[in-house]
Amino acid sequence: MSAQYIEAVYGHPPLELATVGDAALQVSPLIPGAQLLESVPPLNGLTILAPSGTIERRYAMALALRALVPGAALTVLAPKDRGGARLGDELRGFGCAVSEISKRHHRICTAQRPAEPLNLDAAIRDGAPRLDGSLGLWTQPGIFSWNRIDPGSALLMRHLPSLGGQGADLGCGLGILAHAVLASPKVTALHLIDLDRRAVEAARRNVADARAQFHWADVLRDDSLAGGLDFIVMNPPFHHSGSEDQTLGQRFIARAAALLRKGGTCWLTANRHLPYEAVLKPLFKRVAPLADAGGYKIFEAQK
Repeated sequence: MSAQYIEAVYGHPPLELATVGDAALQVSPLIPGAQLLESVPPLNGLTILAPSGTIERRYAMALALRALVPGAALTVLAPKDRGGARLGDELRGFGCAVSEISKRHHRICTAQRPAEPLNLDAAIRDGAPRLDGSLGLWTQPGIFSWNRIDPGSALLMRHLPSLGGQGADLGCGLGILAHAVLASPKVTALHLIDLDRRAVEAARRNVADARAQFHWADVLRDDSLAGGLDFIVMNPPFHHSGSEDQTLGQRFIARAAALLRKGGTCWLTANRHLPYEAVLKPLFKRVAPLADAGGYKIFEAQK
């Protein structure tokens, strides 16, 4: 690793709230191409835009303290209503002397890495990848629906036909939809794509099939996947940085249309309140609602 990487950053902290050097090493699992915080070399400084989930957040902070050299600066910030209010106490639980300020609805905590941090092993163990006995799948806190089958995905699986040809699972998560798709021997290839490195790593362990290809990439920006696909399955996201963003799902739909061949089909699950019909109809020649149950709806859309 180049010696210039003496500082690291987790996520994209607002520039007005935290100063991050241009040469800082990116270590967020949600930014394709980032380095693994689990295995970075010793760091002289680290800034974390903390995740909102408690287990995930404590895991990231514990890994940060493990990676930093003694006395190195650690800055952790988060919106007050998404974990920020608890940052100070959590850092003190790791043995840090903490300074705290509030700014623009965020809590910003600064500390130095103590010579002997406390309780790191437990936090790292709690947030690490694990085989979930109830799911029968590898998973990790922080992945979408990491400890249960998402009801929307479950509903979609009940309505999927036996697919064939080449396809993609956009936002593959743990690989739950992929299992249903690959049950068909007529499928020749399935691309599993997710923004979350942890999800891709879990899916790789969960989907032991030579037809599966795994991509840690942003569905909306990555252009490495060729078009002309026969089918797409997806349970698109509709949250960004903890807030609902309906345009995310709408952009997933547009991306699906661009990747499908003429006559190819998109199978989509979504929360009932999301207004995707108006986006589907101009992009597909046929849109068929297949199910509406438990707060979720299923569409089959043919290009």
